Amino acid sequence: MKKIWKTEGVRKQWDRYKYAALVVLIGAGLLLWPSGKRDTSTSSVSAAAEETTAETIQAEMEEILGQISGVGQVRVMLTADTDGERQLARDTELTYRGEPTAPEDYSARSETVLTDGGEGDAPVVTRRVYPTYRGALVVCQGGDQPQVRLAVTEAVSALTGLSADRIAVAKWQ
Repeated sequence: MKKIWKTEGVRKQWDRYKYAALVVLIGAGLLLWPSGKRDTSTSSVSAAAEETTAETIQAEMEEILGQISGVGQVRVMLTADTDGERQLARDTELTYRGEPTAPEDYSARSETVLTDGGEGDAPVVTRRVYPTYRGALVVCQGGDQPQVRLAVTEAVSALTGLSADRIAVAKWQ
């Protein structure tokens, strides 16, 4: 009698959850279905997706600071405390043999997730950490005027996050 009761219990459970199991199996099948596009070669990354370099930031700051009244010609030097970094999305596949809790052998394969941009494939960035700066030196023609020094210091502070004591403004020769 107990064996009949166990099979009836299993049958009741199957009748209850068969649609959920079917949805899970279809979902797993769709995840494993090949996408048709398999390009594992390194692709050229567009210039817009590239991380902004310190030289580019300094050039942009020089252009912006040169627009402030009384500044004149300007040169900027930033010293970085930490470089910025990008974390890219990765597609990882783990394969193992044996018990899941104690596999006999396993292997992992990982590749960068790419998105189809207008100029080619570009990596998907999940997190961006911008550089932090240690200090800034600004040399400009109006560097001897207090109102220009204040305006330049406030602008550099707003752009870099540096406090005023870490920004030096000097007069251009």
